[in-house]
Amino acid sequence: MPGKKVCIVGSGNWGSAIAKIIGHNVKASNRFDPMVNMWVYEEVIDGKKLTEIINTEHENVKYLQGHKLPKNVVAVPDITEAVKGAAVLVFVIPHQFIRKLCDQMKPHIAEGAIGISLIKGVDEGPEGLTLISDIIREKLQIEVSVLMGANIANEVADEKFCETTIGARNRANGQIFKELMQTPNFRITVVPESDTVELCGALKNIVAVGAGFCDGLDCGDNTKAAVIRLGLMEMVAFAKIFCKGQVSSTTFLESCGVADLITTCYGGRNRKVAEAFARTSKSIAQLEEEMLNGQKLQGPQTSVEVYRILKKRDMVNKFPLFTAVYQICFEGKQVKEFITCLQNHPEHM
Repeated sequence: MPGKKVCIVGSGNWGSAIAKIIGHNVKASNRFDPMVNMWVYEEVIDGKKLTEIINTEHENVKYLQGHKLPKNVVAVPDITEAVKGAAVLVFVIPHQFIRKLCDQMKPHIAEGAIGISLIKGVDEGPEGLTLISDIIREKLQIEVSVLMGANIANEVADEKFCETTIGARNRANGQIFKELMQTPNFRITVVPESDTVELCGALKNIVAVGAGFCDGLDCGDNTKAAVIRLGLMEMVAFAKIFCKGQVSSTTFLESCGVADLITTCYGGRNRKVAEAFARTSKSIAQLEEEMLNGQKLQGPQTSVEVYRILKKRDMVNKFPLFTAVYQICFEGKQVKEFITCLQNHPEHM
């Protein structure tokens, strides 16, 4: 029986890092086709198409410089061509593009295909919260798992040891994805609480923006520890209100929870850009362009969606940290007022 064809939908920093792992793993397994398509949003770098550079030099020179991709990972600029015949779809793009991309993919999805989302974000839906995996499920009519964890892309690409969490409602699918992505230095735990795992991945980016504000204000590690703790409390409370399924405390002790929160608050791009935001008068959009090669930050964007959801439910006051991040990034609230939100947090009243 031929192996399952894998397509990676996305090729940014994290997409390229995971492509490096998947490209090596499929060659060592009978379960998967040895050739992997990677959909690449076409750009021109120094007069050459990015897909051509990846397919000849086997390096994503824009988003993961200095790392060779396996030669069996093929960059494809046309999404319909990339997904053709794929039985396993790995989604790793900024969450604001998922709806449009799914619409383009829909007529070309293979029967019985399964997906996994590495996308960290949420969307606003008619009943409040819509998870990115729900959008993919609804649009493509496929079963979708999620992968979230303390996984800074460059460190994963450098093969430094880390853990991650797969949330899979279907246990057999969870094992397929574990086989596809686990390595000696990328250890995977599979848990059934897919929605909680996904929410952790989205919400921790908002907290990391708050941690960056602390660094920009030179508040010190004690304050940052308070941000992490209060942020975790808001993450748990938010999940318990908005998750349809069970929410257990043990999931927050997985890599997707407290570990991802800590690493993002100390080493992630949301923290880094938020620190620069606090130290300069530049906008988030300007800093993205200067510091991230134009890639989009997930934290500020997720704070917009979370704020709208909370406002709709009249719950803004119950989540002061999430709310303050949104107001500082987009409504002109002073960065120094972030500390006031910590001082007067409901946890202290």
